[in-house]
Amino acid sequence: MKTLGIVLCSIVMIALLLSGCGASEPDYTTKQFETALKKGENVEGKTVAVTVRKMIPDSAFGYNIQAGEHLNFVSSDNPNVKKGDKVTLKAKELKSVLGSFLISYEKE
Repeated sequence: MKTLGIVLCSIVMIALLLSGCGASEPDYTTKQFETALKKGENVEGKTVAVTVRKMIPDSAFGYNIQAGEHLNFVSSDNPNVKKGDKVTLKAKELKSVLGSFLISYEKE
């Protein structure tokens, strides 16, 4: 019985260790990302943890995930997210339009 407990405990510990493998932390929070953009930093290729404030499926730029004060993550592909969802996005191309940022992305 004692051996079974040790084996089960070992399996649980290994599973916990493996669950963390391959999962990397995003480079930025939404606030940090927006600050970096305002400072003119190059954030292309960086990842950002986003909480969806609003999802606009029919914006002039395609599917628009609004996050932060002036962050608009845009794509022609449906990201299948809704308000409140938490996603990690990798910034691809960035544009500044009328004080807002339009960011094409990949979902991580």
